Amino acid sequence: CLGAEGRLAHKLFHDLFANYTSALRPVADTDQALNVTMEVTLSQIIDMDERNQVLTLYLWIRQEWTDAYLQWDPDDYGGLDAIRIPSSLVWRPDIVLYNKADTQPPASANTNVVLQHNGAVRWDAPVITRSSCRVDVSAFPFDAQRCGLTFGSWTHGGHQLDVRPRGNEASLADFVENVEWHVLGMPVRRRVLTYGCCSEPYPDVTFTLLLRRRAAAYVCNLLLPCVLISLLAPLAFHLPADSGEKVSLGVTVLLALTVFQLLLAESMPPAESVPLIGKYYMATMTMVTFSTALTILIMNLHYCGPNAHPVPAWARAFLLGRLARGLCVRERGEPCRQSRPPKSPHSPQPPEGGSGLLEGPCHEPRCLCHQEALLHHVATIANTFRSHRTAQRRHEDWKRLARVMDRFFLGIFFSMALVMSLLVLVQAL
Repeated sequence: CLGAEGRLAHKLFHDLFANYTSALRPVADTDQALNVTMEVTLSQIIDMDERNQVLTLYLWIRQEWTDAYLQWDPDDYGGLDAIRIPSSLVWRPDIVLYNKADTQPPASANTNVVLQHNGAVRWDAPVITRSSCRVDVSAFPFDAQRCGLTFGSWTHGGHQLDVRPRGNEASLADFVENVEWHVLGMPVRRRVLTYGCCSEPYPDVTFTLLLRRRAAAYVCNLLLPCVLISLLAPLAFHLPADSGEKVSLGVTVLLALTVFQLLLAESMPPAESVPLIGKYYMATMTMVTFSTALTILIMNLHYCGPNAHPVPAWARAFLLGRLARGLCVRERGEPCRQSRPPKSPHSPQPPEGGSGLLEGPCHEPRCLCHQEALLHHVATIANTFRSHRTAQRRHEDWKRLARVMDRFFLGIFFSMALVMSLLVLVQAL
């Protein structure tokens, strides 16, 4: 029986292709359009190149049409109603991917076609497609993409070949999950367009792949390090000025953020829309730059020498008074809420005359109060000591003012870094 079936299939093949040609469109009436039904199954997402905006997919494409010259009566061939033959022997529609982004010429899959006795031809072929896709990275790494794959005939117009999809979307039954992208769906729609080169319409089918990025890896590798670094930057205001590391910390944080920014720029396309994480990097770098500049200004206040001008009255009343109490900046051993602004030191008056002291009530000639030279030297030493104490108090006032400014900007910049980090991390929820 098997031998008989093989001989019948051989005879059927010889009878069908005795006068058959695959060069002409297989329709009985040349004015009639040939209907081609197209079905796509998404198997795998191979690569999404955001920088070059190219999507690489592995698809299973099924095309079905009716060949008017490949029909037979199954009773004449022992009930044989279907055969499988090489696809190169029959006519195949020249359906191509319009938005193809591959430099290599298209290679046809050498798979068999299933030929039914009524002329129905089914051609299943696996295809690796590289299509152009406009990637919008404005919400990276929490973005969603829409990539379209448009299939249509390259030479046959709508009056000769009509392409129609099977169903409302592509099949995802055999899809292999991707570690970077989550597939939301792949709907399909049919269009009929008229191009400037030709007068007749050209139908096509467009499969739109809906993707959402899995952001876990980017959050761990790009976002969280930047968040931790941005929270570390305001701590430069908490470092003692005498440590000599305040400016070094700000510059180190700025360099670290620059390295992460360069890593991000290498993978993102040079588009006008800046990614969300890129905006966060730029905002953080701007904040670190301003904090470093303010740190330098505050260090200048801290190192004001004894010859500096006294602290202005408004700064003494507001900064060293109210703001110091609100920020709990106090002297050593002073309660937090009872800090008082230091009194303005009065400059000592130099002694008038030679002695600077009144004559004592003693009338004894050997009394020390009558030793004018000795009293003059004592008064000079006392005035020098008072001047030194006044200069020291003035220097301590500037140092305390620097501590108040450090505490004030520490709260402001830490709040800014925390708010910006929360706004970006909320997008991941």
